[in-house]
Amino acid sequence: MKRITFLVLLALASCGKKPPGQAAYGPHCGICHHSGSGMPGEVPPLVGRLDIIAQTPEGRHYLADVLLNGLEGHFRTQGYDYNFSMSPFRSQLTDQQISDILNWLISRGNTKPAPTISPADIAAARAQSGDPSATYRERMKVNAQHPFP
Repeated sequence: MKRITFLVLLALASCGKKPPGQAAYGPHCGICHHSGSGMPGEVPPLVGRLDIIAQTPEGRHYLADVLLNGLEGHFRTQGYDYNFSMSPFRSQLTDQQISDILNWLISRGNTKPAPTISPADIAAARAQSGDPSATYRERMKVNAQHPFP
């Protein structure tokens, strides 16, 4: 499955088409997170971090919840403090789009083979209610178990 995903991404790149995750990322996430590098002290970076977070089931669930339910709270990463507020995309993005976005970002990290998050994983997370504060509490719990980069 991972090799097939890589081959599809490679084929799309060679045709000049953006992979589905990159196409969905631009208008929804790229506005704030730019190319995935964020803005130090303003918007946290994604590339080089999400692949590490996604290595555990708890981390993958947390990433799904961030996109579905948003995130609000103070945290520190890569030497910068963030008092961050991100809106939920539960009503704007499908399970497939969220999976595509997360997998595109994860694949850009250094973890090989890259972990993946399926649309079924997103659907399972979507079945639970949540809000930005709950996602923040989840972040603190998961970060205590598996420290985030």
